[in-house]
Amino acid sequence: MNIYQDYINEIEERKTQGLHPKPIDGAELLGEIIAQIKDTANAHREDSLKFFIYNTLPGTTSAAGVKARFLKEIILGESVVAEISPAFAFELLSHMKGGPSIEVLLDLALGDDISIAKSAGEVLKTQVFLYDADTDRLKEAFKNGNEIAKDILESYAKAEFFTKLPEVPEEIQVVTFIAGEGDISTDLLSPGNQAHSRSDRELHGQCMITPKAQQEIKALQAQHPGKSVMLIAEKGTMGVGSSRMSGVNNVALWTGKQASPYVPFVNIAPIVGGTNGISPIFLTTVDVTGGIGIDLKNWVKKVDADGNVVRNENGDPVLEEVYSVATGTVLTINTQTKKLYNGEKELIDISKALTPQKKEFIRAGGSYAIVFGKKIQTVAAKILGIEPTPVFAPSKEISNEGQGLTAVEKIFNRNAVGTTPGKVLHAGSDVRVEVNIVGSQDTTGLMTAQELESMAATVISPIVDGAYQSGCHTASVWDKKAQANIPKLMKFMNDFGLITARDPKGEYHSMTDVIHKVLNDITVDEWAIIIGGDSHTRMSKGVAFGADSGTVALALATGEASMPIPESVKVTFKGDMKEHMDFRDVVHATQAQMLQQFGGENVFQGRIIEVHIGTLPADQAFTFTDWTAEMKAKASICISEDDTLIESLEIAKNRIQIMIDKGMDNHKQVLQGLINKADKRIAEIKSGEKPALTPDANAKYYAEVVIDLDVIVEPMIADPDVNNKDVSKRYTHDTIRPISFYGDDKKVDLGFVGSCMVHKGDLKIVSQMLKNLEEQQGKVEFHAPLVVAAPTYNIIEELKSEGDWDVLQKYSGFEFDDNAPKVAARTEYENMMYLERPGCNLCMGNQEKAAKGDTVLATSTRLFQGRVVEDSDRKKGESLLASTPVVVLSAILGRIPNVDEYKAAVVGIDLTKFAPPVKALSR
Repeated sequence: MNIYQDYINEIEERKTQGLHPKPIDGAELLGEIIAQIKDTANAHREDSLKFFIYNTLPGTTSAAGVKARFLKEIILGESVVAEISPAFAFELLSHMKGGPSIEVLLDLALGDDISIAKSAGEVLKTQVFLYDADTDRLKEAFKNGNEIAKDILESYAKAEFFTKLPEVPEEIQVVTFIAGEGDISTDLLSPGNQAHSRSDRELHGQCMITPKAQQEIKALQAQHPGKSVMLIAEKGTMGVGSSRMSGVNNVALWTGKQASPYVPFVNIAPIVGGTNGISPIFLTTVDVTGGIGIDLKNWVKKVDADGNVVRNENGDPVLEEVYSVATGTVLTINTQTKKLYNGEKELIDISKALTPQKKEFIRAGGSYAIVFGKKIQTVAAKILGIEPTPVFAPSKEISNEGQGLTAVEKIFNRNAVGTTPGKVLHAGSDVRVEVNIVGSQDTTGLMTAQELESMAATVISPIVDGAYQSGCHTASVWDKKAQANIPKLMKFMNDFGLITARDPKGEYHSMTDVIHKVLNDITVDEWAIIIGGDSHTRMSKGVAFGADSGTVALALATGEASMPIPESVKVTFKGDMKEHMDFRDVVHATQAQMLQQFGGENVFQGRIIEVHIGTLPADQAFTFTDWTAEMKAKASICISEDDTLIESLEIAKNRIQIMIDKGMDNHKQVLQGLINKADKRIAEIKSGEKPALTPDANAKYYAEVVIDLDVIVEPMIADPDVNNKDVSKRYTHDTIRPISFYGDDKKVDLGFVGSCMVHKGDLKIVSQMLKNLEEQQGKVEFHAPLVVAAPTYNIIEELKSEGDWDVLQKYSGFEFDDNAPKVAARTEYENMMYLERPGCNLCMGNQEKAAKGDTVLATSTRLFQGRVVEDSDRKKGESLLASTPVVVLSAILGRIPNVDEYKAAVVGIDLTKFAPPVKALSR
C-alpha cells in the first residue's frame, strides 16, 4: 500500500501546481493498482480503474508489461472486471503501441481459442511497431499453416493498417496566434533552463512562451471551437536553434489533439507557420507528430519602379505585408488544392507543406507509423512470397543526366535504401538512408528513452556503427534534478546498447565531454551519416543532422532516417589570413560576406554548406561546421585534402583509444570497431584506392560563395542587437560587427570561453595570452569574471602534458573537482577566472547563467534572449559571440578592446590559422 499512497501524495502535491496525476510507468505501482481493482471492496478501486485505463504509459515501460498481461487475463476469462469487458480489453491493447502488448496479442492470435484469435488478429492488423522477434513468430505460424497468421500477414502486405485510416480532411480551419516577431527559437517553446522537466509533459508544457500567451491560446480555442490554433513567427523563421521535440510537444499540448484517449498528455497534429518558413530540424519534428509547417511568405521585400530592392537607413531591405496573419485571423488549409485561404481569397500555395509523403504523416498521426508501416509491409510480403501492394507515395527520385554529384549527394547515394538499383539521385530526391553514428544528449535523452519505449524498441539496431549518450548538458551542476534524472537515463541507454558518458555500474570515471566533440571523434568515415539529438550535431567528417529526440530514437531503433537530399551551397576561400586574426573571425566573416553577396538573402538556410576547408584538421574545422547551425543550414560537409583527413582520423583514433582505456567500451566492442574502421579508411586513402571525399567538378549548387580572407582585418562579433527598433532583427546571428564598431566604452560583465565552439588550441590561446599579458603589464588583473570550460577531458589531459594547464591553474580562482561537484548553480561571480568542468556550461543556460542584465562576451553559439543571460529591470541581457582572444582580453579589461589593444595582446600567440587549399577540391 505504501507505493500507492506515495503516488496519492504526489498527486496532491501536483494539484497545488495545477497539474494532473503523473502518468504511470512503473510495474510495482501498477501491480498495486491492479490488486486494488481485483478487490471489489477496496476503497481505492474506482480511482485505481481510472489510473489503469487512462493514466498508464504504453510501449515498453515496465507498467505497460503489467497492463498487457492483466488485459490478457481479462480476455481469457482468468480475471473478471465488470468495467473492462474482453472487447474493451482488446481496445486498450490496440492503444499500447507495441512491446508487451504485441507479445500478448500474438499469444492470443496464435492460441487455440478461434474466437479470441480472430479478435486478436483484427487488432494486430492495426499495429505497426513490430520487431524481428514478432514477425518471426508470425512467419513460423504461417509456415505451420496457421490461418490467422496468414490473414494478418496478408493484411500487412496490403498495408491495411494505413489504408483503413480516415483520409486527411479536405479543409482544416485554423485561427492564428502570433507567438513572436522575428525568428522564434525553440528556447521560447521549451526553455533550456526547464530541461529537467521535459519527460513530464504536462509540467513542461507550463513553460511554453509565457502564461499570458497560454491563456490567450485557450481564449482563442474557446472563441473558435473546432479550429486549430496555428502558432506563427511573424517576420521570421519558426523553431530556429536547438533540436527540441519538447518544443513541438509543447505546441501540440496547447494547440494539437490527443493521440489516444488512454494516453495522457501525448498530443499530435500541431500547425505552425513562419514568414520565412520553419527551421529544418523543427519541421522534421513537426512531421514526427503528424503536424503541418507552413512557409507563409506574408512579408516580402519592397521594390521600386525599376525592380530594385528598397532599403532602410541601415541598408536592410524594407518589407511590405502581402497579407495579414494577425492573431485571431481565421484561415483555411485546403489539403486538396494545397492552398491557404482567407475565406474565398487564395493567399499562397502551400504544396511544400502537403507533399504526398507529408500527407501520409498527417493521416497516420506521425512519421513513425509510416516508417514502421513500410517496413512491416515489406517483411510481410517477403514472408508470403508476393509483391507488396502499392499504397504509399513513391519515393521521389530525381536524376539529372550529365550532372555530377555534390558531396552530400554522393553520401546519400552510397547510404540509400530501397531506391531504384543503379539510378543516380540528385538533390530533391526523397531517400531512406542507413545511419552510421547516433548521438543522444542528456537534456533530451529521457524523451528519447520515452520515444524508444513508445515504439517498443529494446535494443540498438545492429547496422549502427556506434552510438553515444552524453552527460554534457547537465555537467555544470550535480543538483537534485540531475541526480534524479541522469543515472536513470544512463542505465536505460547503456542497457539499450549505447556508449554512455556515465557508467551505471560505477566502473569508470564519468565523462561530461560535449556531445558534438565526442561524435566528431567517433566519426571515422567522411562518407558517414550522423544523427544527433542536438542542433549542433555538425561534424567535420561525414554529414551530420541535428535532430529531435524522436528522430534520434528512430535512428537508434532502425538504423535508418528518411529525408530529401538537400541542395548544397559551395563555400571556398581566397586570399590570406592576417597574422593577428583567429579562425573564428573567418567563421563570422563567412556569414557576413554571404549576406552581403546575396543582398541580405540567407542562401544557407535549409541547405548543406559544402565548405572546401581542405587544410584544417577536424578539431579546428569543427568550429566552422558547428556554427552552420547558427547560419540556419540543414547541415555542413568539410571537403579535406587527403593528408589532412588522415591527420584527423589519427587524432580520432587516439581519443577513441582513451575512451577504451577508461573502460567505456561495451561487450560488442563498438569503440574498438571504430578504430578498426579508421585504420581501414586511412589505408584506403594512402593507397589511393579511395581518396578523401570530394564533389564532382560538374556538380550543381544552389549558390557558390567565395570568402575573401584579405578583407578580414579585425576581430568580429556576432551581436544580438537587443535594442534594434525592428524586433525581427534581434537575436538573429546575422548582425556581424567588427570590434571597432564598439569604441572603447562597451562594458563586458562576464567572459566565457567554452562550449562546442572551442578546441584544444583555444585553451592554449588562453594560457598563452595570460603569460603574454603578464610579461607586458607585470600582472594579470581581471576586471570581469572569466569562465573557462574545456569541451572534453581529453583536452585537459593533453594541456596538462604540454604545461598549459599549470598556467591556467596559476591564474584561476576556482577549479572544478569531480570528487566534489557543485550541487547548486553559481549565481554570483567574482572578477577572476573559473576553471569549470568540461561540458556545455553557460551555453546551455539550464544550470549556470550570468547575472540578469549582464553583457556577456562568449565563444559560445547562443545569443538567444534569456539563454546565457536573462534580462533585468535595468537592461536587456546580451550574449555577444567572439573569438577566444577577444573574450579573454575583454574579461581582463572589463570592456571590448580596441584593435591596437587586441593586436598587442596576441603578439606571438599561436592563433588558429587557416590557409585555403592551393588546388580545387573536386574530381
